[in-house]
Amino acid sequence: MMRMTRYGCLLIVALLCHPFAALGNEQSHRKAAETLLIVMEVDKSMPDLANQLVETQMQQNPQLAPQRDTIQQFFHKYLTWENVKEDTITIYTQEFTEPELKKLTEFYKTPVGKKAVEKMPKLMFVAGQIGLKKAQENQAELRQKIGEQQNKPGGGR
Repeated sequence: MMRMTRYGCLLIVALLCHPFAALGNEQSHRKAAETLLIVMEVDKSMPDLANQLVETQMQQNPQLAPQRDTIQQFFHKYLTWENVKEDTITIYTQEFTEPELKKLTEFYKTPVGKKAVEKMPKLMFVAGQIGLKKAQENQAELRQKIGEQQNKPGGGR
């Protein structure tokens, strides 16, 4: 009977403490994500990202050139580490386990990892531009296919 009471008490304590243990795990998981993001210098890259977005907008919409300063101020106001930090940490914790985040952090502290941090944004931007260019070069084909679909009975549905 004594043993049963002891197990009952332990079970109650375990159930009551479970939310706090989960919170502790969540906090350390979020801290691991934040550490990775800091090592990757995401906080320092936000102004460059804002500038890239302005440049992209100017290339895609040259008529916005007179509003360039306003657009740039807008992006620099809202694309700050403080504004995106919590959501970015959440995304990383959803995609990576805590041990994975720690391994990534170890990698990004190496010379190759530091080089990847430096080069990757430009490479991704250029790759996106290449993809966009290829799509634009072939948009006549897309228009043709859409036209064919619309000419089918039922409008291609």
